Amino acid sequence: MRAITCKRYGDPVDVLHVDEVEEPTIGDRDVLVEVTATSVNPADWHLVRATPAIARLSTGLRRPGFRIPGSDLAGRVLTVGAAVTTVEPGDEVYASTFMAGFGAFAERVAVPEGLVATKPTNLTAAEAAAVPLAGSTALQAVRDHARIAAGDRVLVIGASGGVGTFAVQLARAVGADVTGVCSAANVPLVASLGATRALDYRKDDLADGGPYDAIIELAGTTPASRLRRLLTAGGRLVQLSGDSPNRVVGPMGRILAGRVLSAFVPQTITSFTVRPNAADLAELRRHLEAGDARPVVGRSFDLDDIATAFTHVESGHGAGKTVVSIAAAATGDAPTARSTTR
Repeated sequence: MRAITCKRYGDPVDVLHVDEVEEPTIGDRDVLVEVTATSVNPADWHLVRATPAIARLSTGLRRPGFRIPGSDLAGRVLTVGAAVTTVEPGDEVYASTFMAGFGAFAERVAVPEGLVATKPTNLTAAEAAAVPLAGSTALQAVRDHARIAAGDRVLVIGASGGVGTFAVQLARAVGADVTGVCSAANVPLVASLGATRALDYRKDDLADGGPYDAIIELAGTTPASRLRRLLTAGGRLVQLSGDSPNRVVGPMGRILAGRVLSAFVPQTITSFTVRPNAADLAELRRHLEAGDARPVVGRSFDLDDIATAFTHVESGHGAGKTVVSIAAAATGDAPTARSTTR
C-alpha cells in the first residue's frame, strides 16, 4: 500500500516520501481502516521537524520512533479484531492516532478500538478528517480544563485555527459569551462561528468583552502574567499555544511559568496534552450532527502533495484545518466479520 514515510527528522519537503509499505496487521482489539482522508495538524510538523528539541524524548532521540506520521483519519472499516465490539466492517469511522502510533498518512491503518468512533452522518470523509485531534483538544479544553458553563465570558486567542474554530463553537454551544481573537482577514469567519466579538489581534484591545471567566490561549506568546489580568478573580487560563522562538524547550518555559504563577494568584492557570478517545469523538459527533459545530476546512491536498500541505500549515496563515485526500488502492477484499490476524 502507499503511505507517507519519515525516516529522519527535518524539513518536511526533504524527509517526507510517498513509498510502498507493508500492509498493517491487527490484534484482537484493533480496527483496520481504509483511509479516505486525513488532515495535517501543527503537531504533525512539529513532530517531523522534532521542534522543540525536547520532543525527541517522547518520539525518538536520533530518528523518529514512528515510520508513518499522521494523527487524523476518516474512512471505512475493513476488518476488526476478535474482541472488538463497538464497530463493524463497512462502518464509516473517524479517529485520531496522535501519540498512539500515528500512521494516518497511509491508505490503510490499524487503530486501537478505543480511539475509533462512528463518523458524523452529516459530514463527508474529508470534513470528518478535520475533526479528531483539533476537536478533541477543543472539547477537553472547554469542558475539562476551562470548565466553561452557560453565561461565562470566554476569550479564545487563535480563534480561526483548527482548534480555535472548534473552541469558539463548543463554548457557544454551552451558552457562553465568546470573544475570538484572530487576524483581520479571519474576523468574518470567527464571527460566523458564533463569537459575539471577533478581535483583530494586531489592533484591538483584548480586554473588550472582559473581564473573562475563562481564556483559552491557542496562539501567540503572551505570558500568563499578562493574560490573567484579563480574568475574573476565579477565572481559568488554559495555555495551549505552541508558538515560541525557543527551539529547545519551545513554549514549556512560558507554560511552566504559568503553572508556578497559579500557586500565588486567585486565578487557575493550567495546560494539558490532549488524549484522543472514542468517547470524546462520540460527544463531538453529537454536537456536529446537532449543528452545534462544524469543521472549517481551509485547503485540501492530495497525498502526493503532503509536503506542500505541511508547508501551508507551518506558515500559520491558513484558517481552519488542512485536509489531505487519500485515494486508497482497490483491494477487492470485502469486509469480513472478524479477524484474529496479528
